[in-house]
Formats: sequence, C-alpha cells, structure tokens
Amino acid sequence: MTEAALRFLAALSDEQRAKATFAFDDPERIDWAYVPMPREGLPLHEMSPYQRHLASALLSAGLSQAGYIKAVTIMSLEDVLRILENDSGERRHPEKYYFSIFGTPSDTGIWGYRVEGHHVSQNYTLAGGRVVDAPSFFGANPAEVREGPRAGLRTLAAEEDLGRALIGALDEGQKQIAIVDPVAYADILTAANRQAALEGQPSGLPASRMTAAQFERLMALVEEYAGNVTERAAAVRRAQIRQAGENIWFAWAGGAGRGDPHYYRVQAPSFLIEYDNTQNGANHIHAVWRDFTGDFGGDLLREHYRSSHTVQCP
Repeated sequence: MTEAALRFLAALSDEQRAKATFAFDDPERIDWAYVPMPREGLPLHEMSPYQRHLASALLSAGLSQAGYIKAVTIMSLEDVLRILENDSGERRHPEKYYFSIFGTPSDTGIWGYRVEGHHVSQNYTLAGGRVVDAPSFFGANPAEVREGPRAGLRTLAAEEDLGRALIGALDEGQKQIAIVDPVAYADILTAANRQAALEGQPSGLPASRMTAAQFERLMALVEEYAGNVTERAAAVRRAQIRQAGENIWFAWAGGAGRGDPHYYRVQAPSFLIEYDNTQNGANHIHAVWRDFTGDFGGDLLREHYRSSHTVQCP
C-alpha cells in the first residue's frame, strides 16, 4: 500500500497532488458517501492514462483479487446506467471515482487513503504497518443487468445468494425470530453515518440457535465480506469473527423469494454487516462492512498511540 501510494503521488502534478492529499486529521477523512455526487480528492477523469494505471494499483493494493474485481465492475456499471437513463455522462461516469491520501504514506507511521465514488467507498487506515479497511462499502445498480450486451451480469451475486441461502435454510420457528420486519428497509440503517450505530440490543436469530449446517452458511456469508480486502486486513476481520464465536445475530427484513425487496444484517459485538436490495424494483444492492469501534481505524489508532507513548521507567 505504501509503495503504491508513493508511486501514485510521484506521478501527479503539483496541482493534482494538492487535490489528492490531506492532513491525516482533516475532517474529510471520516466524511464518506456512496451516492453519485462530487467528492473531495482527485478523480480518475482528471488523470492521464498512466496516472490512472497507478491509481488502479493503489485500489488493488487494498483489496483481494475478488474485491478488486467487484470494485472495477461496480465502476463500469456507471456506463450501463448512463445508457439506461439516457444520461449525458455528467452524473453517470465510470471515471468519477476519487482518490484521496491522508497524511504521509509510510511503513511505520500513521496515514490513510480512500477510494470513493458511486457505490464504492473503501476507507483505509494504517498505523505502524497494520491496516484496517472500514467502512468498506460496495453497491451495485443494476444488481443484475437485464438488457443489452452485458445482460446477466450480477456484480454482487454472492452477497445476495448467500444471504438468501441462509434465510432459506432456517425452519419456520427460526424464521419467525430472524425476520424482524415483513417490509424491507429503504436502505442500510447505518447509511453513511460517521459512526456505526444501531438502536437497542441485537435482534434476529443468534448463531447459538442455529444448527451446524446453518452456522456454516452464516460463516460462508460473513467470509464473503471478510474476503473482499487484502489478506492483512482480512486477517483482522477473521479474528473478529473467531472472537465473536456464536455471539453473532442474523436479521432479515422483507421477502425471501427471488425478486422480493429484502434486507439483512449480521451483527457481532465488534462488527456489523448490512445489506439492502429494495430500490429500483429490488435490483439495486447496498452492502457494507462496519466496525463498531474501529471504523476509520479507531481501535488501531488508540492502540498505536498507547504503545507509542508508553514511557519505560528506569
């Protein structure tokens, strides 16, 4: 990540670098979004071809191969929307994705970077060589391309299919507990809030009340999200999953049939997954991994500052 960020910055003009860089403590670092709107940072459409290659390398440095494929496919869906909506390219543009670097890239220091645009928001915080990617948002509109030369493309198919497989594997008694609302929510509940927060205690079906086969399906769903990021960041997520054990709750809202508007979440003491597919005739996905105390590197930074400022008495 450090090498990719330094090479990207070195390729920019002074004017471009001024757009792309911020102080680490700039409030912009935690002001994230996933709707189609202008953002701070340097957009792809203001880069030369070789600069776009280096920007792509920076995005790739923070994601697994599967996660990178999702990200660039999501970006490409902007061109599908441009055609479907007869847009001029002003609102729907596959190069309106913005790259921002916070602080000075270093293998030992504190810094971060963000890649963000419509339906992509990947927020990385690094301290002392350790990394956290949260909030980590992917969306897809259309969730399934239903016409044109790309018909049949489902960018986030696993996120939808694994969730539906889990709710379908529950018996009727379990479904009565897991389905917290017969109507799916209009969007993920935490939206683009700066801090992940849900009111009240976890709701839905606890993993402790699942059979071994059902718990295996739950783990497959969670792993789909954990595996989107680079191995080092994924290891942090998997450690959270192991620590939670059976203290994980699965909640569903809406219908369970293919094409029904639906929502689900997976909630543990330290992390939250939210998924929603209700807009555009239930053909528009929002999916996010959030950390209740570690979004934007909160836990990582606290630990780093504690260890850095510990004074050894003689």
